[in-house]
Amino acid sequence: QPQLVESGGGLVQAGGSLRLSCATSRLPFSYYYMGWFRQAPGKEREFVAAIRWSGVPTYYVDSVKGRFTISRDNAKNSVVLQMNSLKPEDTAVYYCAAVREANGRDYSRAGVYDYWGQGTQVTVSS
Repeated sequence: QPQLVESGGGLVQAGGSLRLSCATSRLPFSYYYMGWFRQAPGKEREFVAAIRWSGVPTYYVDSVKGRFTISRDNAKNSVVLQMNSLKPEDTAVYYCAAVREANGRDYSRAGVYDYWGQGTQVTVSS
């Protein structure tokens, strides 16, 4: 069974930065779309960003465009979410997810993804 493990969460002041990493194992990483989602208390899981196996294209939810950057290192089987200019509304548990690329998929939908990490907490104080 593939394994995804997130790291890098924590507490940061508004305007600060965090770098989330997702290490994968037992996954043919190079053929998989990777996504980041987040879930705040009392809210549904929300799409944040996704990246194709080749590194392009990338997709972002409007609320993080210009502040967050998703990237991947296929040699290290990992994906990174660099988060800058953080806001209190970014506070959530952040999850890494993986799905094998296929035509016609909407990679912003959580239901598309087959594998998930356990999540890492990001808290942004005002």
